[in-house]
Amino acid sequence: MEVEHWNDASDGALSEAAMARKLAARGYRVSRYVYPPGTVFPEHSHAVDKIDAVLQGRFRLCLAGRCVVLAAGDCIAVPAGMAHRAEVVGDEAVVSLDAVRAPGG
Repeated sequence: MEVEHWNDASDGALSEAAMARKLAARGYRVSRYVYPPGTVFPEHSHAVDKIDAVLQGRFRLCLAGRCVVLAAGDCIAVPAGMAHRAEVVGDEAVVSLDAVRAPGG
């Protein structure tokens, strides 16, 4: 499990549009979600490869026995079928881009 951090030098200034373009260029369909403080996602898995990217707030994701806290500009790949759980950390809502591998992507 490796967290990818936004790099202003190579990616430009962090924005929702820039992050969405970066994920789409990798073959992902992107949806935007806002999770209020206290949001918890119990352990679950997805049938497709996905990437969770954070634009605002702090989001703890636990995968393969390891937990990381994602902050603005961070993203992490979650392989299809991999059990994981997540939760909003702190008092700020999380603005997240949920990227799902597009067919043929």
